[in-house]
Amino acid sequence: QVELVESGGGLVQAGGSLRLACAASGRTFSSGAMGWFRQAPGKEREFVIGISWSGGNTYATDSVKGRFTISRDNAKTTVYLQMNSLKPEDTALYYCAVRTATTVLSAARWYDYWGQGTQVTVSS
Repeated sequence: QVELVESGGGLVQAGGSLRLACAASGRTFSSGAMGWFRQAPGKEREFVIGISWSGGNTYATDSVKGRFTISRDNAKTTVYLQMNSLKPEDTALYYCAVRTATTVLSAARWYDYWGQGTQVTVSS
């Protein structure tokens, strides 16, 4: 079993930065790919960015490329999402998720465990 707990969300002005963290427990973390997803009110959950189990491969959706980066510390069983140049359209509830496989995929159905989410609000 894996438990994921997100933190670091909050209110920030457009152009600002936030760093989210996802603390994980359980064996799956060290061997599974991790992803960050987000869901805005009235919209479907969407993939944001992901990282392979080794940290050697990352994949981001086009809307956040060049602004968001993902990293993981397997020793601390934590994955981070650094968000820069935030825009009002980045406002959403952000979730981290883990797969039991090693490669990053963008579809939510491939992720096995999910956190409860942390709210990010970007004001204009």
